Amino acid sequence: MEEKTVNLRKILSLNIKKHRKLLGLSQEKLAEKAEISTNMVKDIEGCRTWVSDKTLIKLAFALQTDIYQLFISSAIHEDEIYKKIVLDLSTILQKIKKDIDNNFEEALKFWGLEK
Repeated sequence: MEEKTVNLRKILSLNIKKHRKLLGLSQEKLAEKAEISTNMVKDIEGCRTWVSDKTLIKLAFALQTDIYQLFISSAIHEDEIYKKIVLDLSTILQKIKKDIDNNFEEALKFWGLEK
């Protein structure tokens, strides 16, 4: 097997595994969501088999990503994942802060301690 094919298979394998873990999915749950067998997921992640275009589409959909993202070298891809995590956390924290601020104002009114 050509070295480029082996490297591409490794990149695909690592990215599927990273996306799966980021979503908190087991191999079994990913297989279920992608409508493929658990053994297929294990073989792909283990670099033992290649995937068809149909399987790639199913996996990308189940992993909530675009197909091309599964072929980006991990160093670049990790940065994108961390940026997304930070943005998601920032959004969540802003919502929490807003809820706390709103509830705090309501509590002050309830106790007659308005500003």
